[in-house]
Amino acid sequence: MLAKTDAYHYDPLLAKARNPDDPVTRTFAAAIHMARSSSRLAGRLTFGLDISAYKGLLDAYFLGAQAAYLIPVLNSAKYNPSTANWDEFNDVSALLLEHRSDQGQETHCLAYAITACCMGDDHLWQDMGLNTRQELSDLLQRHFTTLYEKNTGKMRWKKFFYKQLCERAGAYVCRSPSCTVCVEYKNCFAPEEEKLWQ
Repeated sequence: MLAKTDAYHYDPLLAKARNPDDPVTRTFAAAIHMARSSSRLAGRLTFGLDISAYKGLLDAYFLGAQAAYLIPVLNSAKYNPSTANWDEFNDVSALLLEHRSDQGQETHCLAYAITACCMGDDHLWQDMGLNTRQELSDLLQRHFTTLYEKNTGKMRWKKFFYKQLCERAGAYVCRSPSCTVCVEYKNCFAPEEEKLWQ
């Protein structure tokens, strides 16, 4: 595992960060990386933000990053701000935006960044570039308080988001009468400590 100082040199965007230890900053860096590398985000190089918001994010959190991270977006044939065929992405971002604790730009951008990281394959806190699941919980408690408070059973966050969407749509794909008797219980509620995945 890379030490923190090594990680900043390894990730060229975090090397430009005003505060690379800040969980919000790390989430933005992870979302930008995900948008540039994941086929699930093809055409969404700004992970759902309009160009103005994306530029503002770079200016606020990453010194001198525009040349490498904004200009290529503007020049890319892959950039497509259309929301067509993005049902999953739009549903998750809408859920987060509905529960945001304030109307500030940081929380607005964070909703899209977390959604982009939900398109990853690892635990959400890992795909967000965070050090622990607790950092993710703290971030959600601060920026999306009402959603955080709904997760009374401490379900894994990505699974919890999608469970909320299923319940909203009335699509109960789980046939168990309750989580506690479900055979998949450990997949939803098992600890996500670092020692278990490294």
